[in-house]
Amino acid sequence: MKHNKQRKAFSMLTAIVVIILMASVGAFVMSLSGKMVKTTTTQFQREQAMLLAKSYTEYAIMAVMSNKRNAPSNCLGNITGNALGYDITVNISYIGNIAEVGNCPNILFQAVVTPESPLNIIIDVYVRYQDLDGGNANWITYHKRTLQKI
Repeated sequence: MKHNKQRKAFSMLTAIVVIILMASVGAFVMSLSGKMVKTTTTQFQREQAMLLAKSYTEYAIMAVMSNKRNAPSNCLGNITGNALGYDITVNISYIGNIAEVGNCPNILFQAVVTPESPLNIIIDVYVRYQDLDGGNANWITYHKRTLQKI
């Protein structure tokens, strides 16, 4: 009779150990799954910021090429935008002959001696966004700088 009681106790202890082991494995899988989702979300947001920066760079080049720069009001200096939780700021600076840049407000260098030198612009694009999973997290900024001949 004593031998039978020991078997039941051993079976009960084995069942408890198996349940604890399975619960630990389940918790580990859930934790790993959550980390993978967080990493995927972060990567998606960064890729989206990079695509927005590229898009706004191309838009700035197109806008500078379509505007005449003969008056300060015609020179583009900044472009701002908002898209699905992203704040985009574009700063445009000009490098070129005084005849090309006129009285633009953001001239970096205008003492170009050769009149045939093309106009160059420096485009700084800042894309700011917050982590979707972070609640009140700090803003993350992606910066892209482009030098373009016009």
